[in-house]
Amino acid sequence: MPELMLWGAAALLLAGVMTVAWAVQWRTGQGAWVDVFWTFGIGLAGLLVALWPLTPGDIHFRQGAVAGLIALWSLRLGGHLVERALKGQPDERYEALKRQWGAKAQPLMFGFLLLQAGAGALLVVSLLVAARHPTPGPTPQDLLAVLIMLVALGGEATADRQLAAFKADPANKGRICDTGLWAWSRHPNYFFEWLGWCAWPVMAIDLTGQWPWGWLALTAPVYVYWLLTRVSGVPPLEAHMQRTRPEAFAAYAARTSRFFPRPPKA
Repeated sequence: MPELMLWGAAALLLAGVMTVAWAVQWRTGQGAWVDVFWTFGIGLAGLLVALWPLTPGDIHFRQGAVAGLIALWSLRLGGHLVERALKGQPDERYEALKRQWGAKAQPLMFGFLLLQAGAGALLVVSLLVAARHPTPGPTPQDLLAVLIMLVALGGEATADRQLAAFKADPANKGRICDTGLWAWSRHPNYFFEWLGWCAWPVMAIDLTGQWPWGWLALTAPVYVYWLLTRVSGVPPLEAHMQRTRPEAFAAYAARTSRFFPRPPKA
């Protein structure tokens, strides 16, 4: 099956990118670069699975849409992460791992980053089955998927800007951002990141049964939701706020939704 070989090539690409990420974080001592490489690596792998010619002919709508949207996602998020990494602030997630692993930190970090490459390869499955959906398009599902991704990109960018502006104001030092989108969700950036991955099953799933592989695209939003809400997104960040600002965080949590946006409680 040519699609399987294409996915294998994308997985190898991600393994190579994360190997470079490991070398960079070791040389610089800055774990924040890991997320930069991961984001751009998924963008490159997405372009590969979307645009690589498997059969003669022009690129059809879904291939171009997936390529364009994943490129936008990668450039926006990657650019944001580069800006953060250049400030030189250590990423506490990776620093905690280094402390935990001690003298074996770098060998274990290499294995950990290869696991991240595997996680990226899992996400790329959804891009592949969306781009290679063979029925003629664009359909209303395709257009809805594009709209979902554009809303997600705009929402996440807005949340990032609002948080940056809040932190830049000296009057807010020690406070928790609770304005704009952050009044509706404690993690609007994570919510919109998850929402973007929901676009791919909308594009990939064929209810007529002509493209059964499209159902594999559901793995992306399920995995990203689990990752953000149970593992590396919300839990460590909220644990940090509970340690450093317990009273302020308790008040914020009492009135603000944990993940899905809703009007704040009075």
